[in-house]
Amino acid sequence: MDRRQLGRTGHNSSVVIFGTAAFWEIEPAAAHAALDLAMARGVNHIDVAPQYGKAQEVLGPWLAPRRDRFFLGCKTLERERDAAWADLQNSLRVLQTEYVDLYQFHAICTPEQLDQVFAPGGAFEAFRQARDAGLTRYLGITSHGMDAPRVQLAALERYEFDTVMFPLNPRLYADPAYRQSAEALLAVCREREVGVQIIKSIARGPWDERDKTYNSWYEPDASPDEIARGVQFALSQPGVTAIVSAADVRLLPSIYDAADRFAPLDAAEQEALIAERAGRTPIFDGPWPRSK
Repeated sequence: MDRRQLGRTGHNSSVVIFGTAAFWEIEPAAAHAALDLAMARGVNHIDVAPQYGKAQEVLGPWLAPRRDRFFLGCKTLERERDAAWADLQNSLRVLQTEYVDLYQFHAICTPEQLDQVFAPGGAFEAFRQARDAGLTRYLGITSHGMDAPRVQLAALERYEFDTVMFPLNPRLYADPAYRQSAEALLAVCREREVGVQIIKSIARGPWDERDKTYNSWYEPDASPDEIARGVQFALSQPGVTAIVSAADVRLLPSIYDAADRFAPLDAAEQEALIAERAGRTPIFDGPWPRSK
């Protein structure tokens, strides 16, 4: 699998990051089999969070003897200093590691949430302490919703984050305001050497009232061809380092296959894909998911 440099971190991340949101409900043996496959396919970067069900619990024992082989990104939803510090300590314990490579604010979706973490006593104070203590090497921010790129642009004006993580797919680019802010964010990231991690690259739409057939809160593209086009589109955007794999282990082989066959889409191909998917229902309603 191809690798790209994750901004100023200098780490060459696989173009697919293993997303442990797929471990929301899973037995350890199945989780470890999925991780074995990821390693065999060349994945060297893992994304985890306390909110992902059993993810930290099943990842820790598998990762411990292989820790030096993987770049590990973790997150917190806590917005206050003491709570964020406690959350990191618990993640380190459960993950059976002395440090994470990247610690990220999880789901900063509004300017108000950004203000909260940077306020006196806010979580940013814990982040800075963790970096100074060697508990994390790099700091990042993740966002969801239609305001995600705009919020992250504002975040980069407050602090030189090492990475960002935000949604990007052809349907989102069919929204002119989203596309404009996303392209502006990518330009800033290229200029400042900020690593870019993409989520929701194969999101199809909200489930609405239909029964879920996959574990993700949104309906994903499921056919190998649709998955390949979503992966190609995201990885074709200038400045993107990698995509985070979707929240269902059944989709992983097709995602890896798409990454292995990646060839950049030219401008005309990208515009055609945006137009084709413009009729889909967006997965976000403003800053928040449209349905779960």
